[in-house]
Amino acid sequence: MKALGLCIAVGLGLSACAGGMSGGTTGNTNQNNNTNAVTQYPIEAAMLNIYTKESRETLTATVGNQSISADIQVTPKGRMVFNNKSVQGAEVNTITKSNNKIINQSVAINYFTKNPLVFHGFTDSSGEYSLATQTSTIPKVARVGDSAELITEKVYSDSSMRKKIGTYKQNWSLARDTNNTAWFCIETSDNLLLSSDSKGTSSECYKINAKGDVLASKVTLTQPNGSNTKTVTFNSQ
Repeated sequence: MKALGLCIAVGLGLSACAGGMSGGTTGNTNQNNNTNAVTQYPIEAAMLNIYTKESRETLTATVGNQSISADIQVTPKGRMVFNNKSVQGAEVNTITKSNNKIINQSVAINYFTKNPLVFHGFTDSSGEYSLATQTSTIPKVARVGDSAELITEKVYSDSSMRKKIGTYKQNWSLARDTNNTAWFCIETSDNLLLSSDSKGTSSECYKINAKGDVLASKVTLTQPNGSNTKTVTFNSQ
């Protein structure tokens, strides 16, 4: 599953983690005893809203003296064939700008089937070809505090699949934000092919309501920098 944050990372010359995002949940995770607080959220509906339905958003961050923005558009592509399977596709088009000048454009397609929602992989404009194995069922509903492994993804340099360039594990988690909202995060491991992944990790989190609607989003890119760690956070406008 091609995460939105990856396209931003490519534009910045930062990490190229191939799947979802990592780095932990964001928001207010303090639990309270308010009996009116929503404790369950529709995870499958949220993922459908994020990765398969038409949407447009802009994420921004400041990196040094640069103002970085990423214009992200998701467009459903309908029925397609991927890895000899009949699937649905959704295109992710990301234009990354530095001080309002375009520095990169990335186009990827995520492939999935519905009922239940299962992700099968992605292709992108750099030629990368990913095969995903879903390791657990995406729940219709999850409780605040729940988390689970989701996908193991193998990424190849092209569709011939002769050269594997990455293996990643993706997880999801759900943390309280307010009594009526939660942060739903997609997380990924470092590249398991490498003993030390210089490309770093990233996290992709979405503020959702009890219907699974996306109210805000946040992407955090973390890259090792010698003995220190460099972190850049993009927030939706």
